[in-house]
Amino acid sequence: MIVSMENTTTSAIDKKLNQLRDQHGVVTLGRVLTLVILAQAGHSEAALEAANFASHEHPCRILVHVSHSQAESTRLDAQLRMGGDAGASEVIVLHGYGELAEPTETLFSALLLPDAPIVAWWPHEVPPPSPHTSSIARIAHRRITDAARSDDAFETLAELSDRYVPGDTDLAWTRVTNWRIQLAAVLDQAEPAPVREVVVEGSGRSPSVVLLGIWLGTRLDAEVTFVNNAGPRRLDRVTLVRDDGEIVLERPGRTVAMLRQPGQPDQQIAMPVRDLNACVAEELRRLDPDEVYGEVITSGLRDVRVAQVVDTTGEHTPGAARFLAAHGGGRPALDRPQPPALEDAAGTVAELTGAAEAPPADPSVPASGEERA
Repeated sequence: MIVSMENTTTSAIDKKLNQLRDQHGVVTLGRVLTLVILAQAGHSEAALEAANFASHEHPCRILVHVSHSQAESTRLDAQLRMGGDAGASEVIVLHGYGELAEPTETLFSALLLPDAPIVAWWPHEVPPPSPHTSSIARIAHRRITDAARSDDAFETLAELSDRYVPGDTDLAWTRVTNWRIQLAAVLDQAEPAPVREVVVEGSGRSPSVVLLGIWLGTRLDAEVTFVNNAGPRRLDRVTLVRDDGEIVLERPGRTVAMLRQPGQPDQQIAMPVRDLNACVAEELRRLDPDEVYGEVITSGLRDVRVAQVVDTTGEHTPGAARFLAAHGGGRPALDRPQPPALEDAAGTVAELTGAAEAPPADPSVPASGEERA
């Protein structure tokens, strides 16, 4: 059931919700949280679809604010979705014009579920200066961003690092959950041996590649080499270099990964590319701060030892190199030789100190289906 309301108020919306429940027997028992989505005009349906999918696991009230032009006259239009059109939730879509184009705590306060946690999600951009300083973020228990959807993913990642507070998280980190699970399981089963180097290969514009490399490098106390490949914004391969050989986890396609270990036959592992629905559902499973993400984005970034950034794409200043040069604590080993397998690659080795001085690349917003590590 979908009901549209034009030039309305939040008080009128709340009364209409109560009326619809009385008329159609819709109940709100079991709603576990309020999910507030701060979307852009023309891009809200994908976020709403993911929220509806997640609501089957986490019944909630979904409030979607869609920003329109601030130059138009101030008004608020609304669309109420209940029953089969709202998954296991009730959805209120608010279209704000003029002064109401900027979402505020006052706009949402009458529609929030009482005594229920609040999760705020910015699907497309991070509001300046950071998510936790906006009025909506101040009342939210969790704040979800998506650096990969920003115009400059690494500029956004740097801002998130500088202004991190417990409760922040980013879907670029959520997309590497399956990689983290598989790599941790492999190391648990392998013979004890120190990891001398970590090599992470993927798109040079993918924040997921950098976050996974930081996590591995700091947890294993090893140097990290980032290899920037052409192709979609996603993670391709992780290599753990040990004295007894290399452990390689590679996903050449979109569904199956290949695991290679010394002294064992190759194994195929089901590891499908994660879509937006799965990532949002995972983030709603926990309302406490993601401490591991917090360590990676703050102290991990400062402590990681980056050996080099190898560029095979022809981009002389990949976003990852610029980001690590400006914000990473580990400096490159300038006398470190380039890996033999990459000596003939088309491109250059972008050492971090030089990459920091070069003009920035022009990253683009990933297309649908990309950046799904």
